[in-house]
Amino acid sequence: MTDQPTRMRGDLGLLSVVAFGVAYMAPAVVTSIFGVIAATSKGAAPTAYLIATGAMLLTGLSYAKMAKVHPSSGSVYTYARKELDSRIGFLAGWALLLDYLFLPMVAWLLQAIYLHAQFPAVPEWAWLVINVALATLINIIGLKTADRINRVLLIGVTGILLVLAALCVHYGSGHGGAPAASHAFWNHATSVSAVTAAAAVAAYAFLGFDAVSTLSEEVRDPQRTIPRSIVLTVLTGGAIFIAISFLMQWAHPGGAFPDENSAGYLVSTTVGGRTFADVANIISMLGGFASCVAIQASTSRLMFVMGRDGALPRQVFGRLHRKLLTPVANVLIIGLVGLLAMNLSLADATSFINFGAFLGFTLVNLCVIAYAVRQWRSGTRHSRLRYFLLPVAGAAVDVYLITQLGSTAVELGLGWLAIGIVWLAVITKGFRRPAPELQLRSAGEDAPARPASAAAVRPTS
Repeated sequence: MTDQPTRMRGDLGLLSVVAFGVAYMAPAVVTSIFGVIAATSKGAAPTAYLIATGAMLLTGLSYAKMAKVHPSSGSVYTYARKELDSRIGFLAGWALLLDYLFLPMVAWLLQAIYLHAQFPAVPEWAWLVINVALATLINIIGLKTADRINRVLLIGVTGILLVLAALCVHYGSGHGGAPAASHAFWNHATSVSAVTAAAAVAAYAFLGFDAVSTLSEEVRDPQRTIPRSIVLTVLTGGAIFIAISFLMQWAHPGGAFPDENSAGYLVSTTVGGRTFADVANIISMLGGFASCVAIQASTSRLMFVMGRDGALPRQVFGRLHRKLLTPVANVLIIGLVGLLAMNLSLADATSFINFGAFLGFTLVNLCVIAYAVRQWRSGTRHSRLRYFLLPVAGAAVDVYLITQLGSTAVELGLGWLAIGIVWLAVITKGFRRPAPELQLRSAGEDAPARPASAAAVRPTS
């Protein structure tokens, strides 16, 4: 590995990173799941998104703190190994891989399903192969190319959402006016329990803001750029979700729909006609492709850092292309996993995700507390509100979200975690040694790979 590059190219700016995070979350998802959120909240979708935004912001602030302290592409894997223990860090990264590795598969499968529905002459499996191949090619070339494509697609998605917003305002103002608008946030059928249950579902729309932290080694001034990007991604995504869900709820008061899963298309047809709904559907699918590119990119970076450390086989996962400086093998592996979706239903595929994400969110909040405690012991005092109370609240929210997952998701998550524990026992000689780690001298200078000592995994401050 001494003659192999161990750092990626750091030339992305704040706007690019926020665009990456927003693209990962796929803002058009607000129209896709509008019916589910509206029905669960009893017609108060924007209130559910407002609560979800606040809940996710708690964890986003913890990610921002850790990204400033540890500007590495390893995300929670790096934070946990530095602040808690190298072995806990490995399990954190392993759990997050469950989400990151299978989320691209779900994204590609959704694309294939919608594209086949729109263009039935092309079989679903063919759309899946096309999407996987294009996203893989873009990510092999590098993030600069992915960034340009993401920006173009995001402009298209933003444009169609703005048109939808204007049509909803026009329709809503002519069918109920101000009273109906206020009822979009709260009405006689709404209850606290209904809104909080809907907020738990709405929180899934935010999955991906944490992926911004996997770009730490590919941005300019990561200790400043990444924390700001994480918070801005949560706020931008939340603002889009709240605004669009409010206007759609205004146009269609209440939570009753013939089919909750197609309620977004129904509202688009109601306010703009079938032609507009079809065009909006196509552009939303293009936005979904941007999400696929971003998801695959972030997953490959996490796998690279774990491979570079030796937590995963280094010769496969810890290598960069000499010229492109991209983890080509990881990108290809994710693409191959994505093709497994040809043999899975959407319900089966989605069972693989969420457990790892919310477990990782919980650990990031705990990392902030551990960091603050260590700092306090060394004489450096941090705000109890920002470094204890808010992270505790964030961890509590994340644990609650885990309890809201279906039994299949929890069982698969625990099974995946059990496999990780077995592999960890192998690479740590029965948990007697720290998990291996690559030591880097500086952001711009490579150092040979070697196992980390117990002292080496502790942060300096």
